Amino acid sequence: MQIRPAVISDADPMWEIFRSVVAGGDTYVFAPETPRDRADEYWFAPGVSSYVACDGETILGMYKIVANQPDLGSHVANASFMVDPNAAGRGIGKQLGRHSLKEARRLGFSYMQFNFVVSSNEAAVGLWKSLGFSIVGTLPRAFLHSQLGYVDVFVMYRSLEDLDA
Repeated sequence: MQIRPAVISDADPMWEIFRSVVAGGDTYVFAPETPRDRADEYWFAPGVSSYVACDGETILGMYKIVANQPDLGSHVANASFMVDPNAAGRGIGKQLGRHSLKEARRLGFSYMQFNFVVSSNEAAVGLWKSLGFSIVGTLPRAFLHSQLGYVDVFVMYRSLEDLDA
């Protein structure tokens, strides 16, 4: 598997992954009926650094890095990840996560923060903990899960100074 910067010609397969991930209404804030142009802007807007994980020509997942806040908060990165549900369980999320940490540090960020990790998404919470993130806050009932109703959301955070740990 190769991880490389996303290019606009990746937009069609990225859209298919996006649609598949948000369709369940259980892990991401986007509604299943989110239009294509909004998804494209999410991955390709100015100031966004997006990457794709590929197996040959097939895109298996993607992530993006942005500054979590402007100006005086711009030393903290924020990242978002999606993996093709058909490729789940192959370690793609972990490889994307590791890559994102190194890439964020290379881009000059000192920390990374995830603002909205759905608490019932145990796979994501476990993955981020395994990559050194801590839960630093809980937003009670902040996500409307399609099957569970309102569930908590975690804010997760880690330093990028100790990536070898």
